[in-house]
Amino acid sequence: MIRPPTQPLRSARGRRPARALGGSLTGNLVLLATVVATVAVLLAGFAGWRTARSNAEAQYRERLVRQAAVLSVAPNLSVLLLDQAQRLTGATGVQVAVIAPDGGVAGPSAAVVTPAYRDALLSGGDVSTTAVLGGERVLVEGRPARDGAVVLTQPFTEVDAAADRIRAGLTLPLVGGLVGAALAGALLARRIARPLVAAAAVAHRLAGGERGLHCTVHGPAEAREVAGALNILGAALEQSEGRQRAFLTSVSHEIRTPLTALQGYAEALADGVVEPGQQEEVGRILLAETKRLDRFVSDLLELTRLDADDFHVTHAPTDLDALVQETARAWTQRARRQGLHLRLEHPGEPVTVTTDAFRVRQLLDGLLANAVRHTPPGGPVVLALRRTPDGTAGADSGAGEAGGAELEVRDGGPGLTEDDVRVAFQPGVLRERHAATRPTGTGLGLAIAQRLTGRLGAAITLRGHGPEGGAHVTVTLPGE
Repeated sequence: MIRPPTQPLRSARGRRPARALGGSLTGNLVLLATVVATVAVLLAGFAGWRTARSNAEAQYRERLVRQAAVLSVAPNLSVLLLDQAQRLTGATGVQVAVIAPDGGVAGPSAAVVTPAYRDALLSGGDVSTTAVLGGERVLVEGRPARDGAVVLTQPFTEVDAAADRIRAGLTLPLVGGLVGAALAGALLARRIARPLVAAAAVAHRLAGGERGLHCTVHGPAEAREVAGALNILGAALEQSEGRQRAFLTSVSHEIRTPLTALQGYAEALADGVVEPGQQEEVGRILLAETKRLDRFVSDLLELTRLDADDFHVTHAPTDLDALVQETARAWTQRARRQGLHLRLEHPGEPVTVTTDAFRVRQLLDGLLANAVRHTPPGGPVVLALRRTPDGTAGADSGAGEAGGAELEVRDGGPGLTEDDVRVAFQPGVLRERHAATRPTGTGLGLAIAQRLTGRLGAAITLRGHGPEGGAHVTVTLPGE
């Protein structure tokens, strides 16, 4: 059903619930990206901090190994190069110890040379370890030489200083990575949130009663899915409400027919032009039109109750001969007031088909309203009923149950051109074309007639000129 536009739902404090709970999506995404980047930077920093010391230690050990290799090939190491090696390496904090072939140890680093280390070196092995020299931890690298062996030590203070320099070099990249991650998170959050914000704006406008809106489908897959669903929803709302408006307009248009009949006969009674012998018949016509008017009101109530958007149809066996006679009686007074001659052509015996009698009467009323409106005074209006060729009901059957039937409404008006016939069932087109040259109504009559025939499972055809000169409408109702 058609509902009045509503304002977007808000929380008790006047804010939209989505924003009252947890903040905006953009802020949450930026916060999440920043937290993830911070954790990653902290882990990377911790790993870098630990790695910096081991790398510095490896670098100093490699340097000691190279220096030891150079010293190990020098001749007369124990006599000649001890002082020179000490002078060459002392500037870097390196201390030297020389092991003579006979096992004697000399030099500043002699304290770190244990008997095990001495035996290993003199037997041609290498020594790579740590020790304490003068109360300070040092790196120890020993290599065999031509004459004995050479042992070099490097204080760990040098290693720590080198590690600090490496760590200082890591700080700027880590901070830069953290800032870059936050910026990247902000950009990504905006990219993700922008289509969702646009979709939310469209949803609020739809809730506010706007129709015909289109949400641009872009962004991540989930955002595209939301936008596509909103577009489908908007189109469905527009179509449903359009059908409901059309139905309400149709019912409003159809209500005029029984109201006109009621008004015409009421005026005839008030003016005293109804003969005493006809009062009972007029009363029956007024009662029938009142019931029809009540049925249209029921349609509106059903629309409100069931959210329907089309005419409800109930099929039942219907005697069309009796129906067209009732219709002719209801329209005779109105045709007479306009100086028209209403003629009824019918078999005079039951013609029964399974259909909705109320909707068929509604259909005939609409067609007769058009015919009476367009026929000039003195002209004919014809309502005709006949069986279709396959109808074989006999008079003794009393029902006419086989086959279908055709209903015709013909008039003596100006008729329609072929171009008019092509667009006649489009709402309002003929009204716009002929508003200045002939009487027109709402322009909905033929459109409603086509809609009703479709609901009844019938077919409707229109000819621009019939036997009386004006329009000729035929409705074919199927049989059993």
